[in-house]
Amino acid sequence: MILDSNAHSVFLLNYHLIMVTKYRREVFDNEISNAAKAIFERIGTSYKIELLEWNHDKDHVHVLFKAHPKTEISKFINAYKSASSRLLKKGYPRIKDKLWESKFWSQSFCLITTGGAPLEVIKQYIINQGES
Repeated sequence: MILDSNAHSVFLLNYHLIMVTKYRREVFDNEISNAAKAIFERIGTSYKIELLEWNHDKDHVHVLFKAHPKTEISKFINAYKSASSRLLKKGYPRIKDKLWESKFWSQSFCLITTGGAPLEVIKQYIINQGES
């Protein structure tokens, strides 16, 4: 396992993010997905976020990324959704035909942390501290 570090800490913060289009409208194809991915990478640098993996289906995207401990994940996601909505609708006018209203993304999202060891292993490690 390779850990990230800075002057005062060592960390490994990986996240699995799932974002869905408004009303689950089928707007993603490879071209639009690649554009959305490029926007994610560009905005992510300001938040110390590194994209590890990206894929899409017609109405949602899956993103695996790693972050820094000081990253405000919800602020990043909101900034990304706002900017990508505006830029994708501007760059691909055909998207507007598939959406009801002007919104691109659903307000909700799914964010799951991914870690090294399973939770049960970590729990057992903590329980066993101080025992020898």
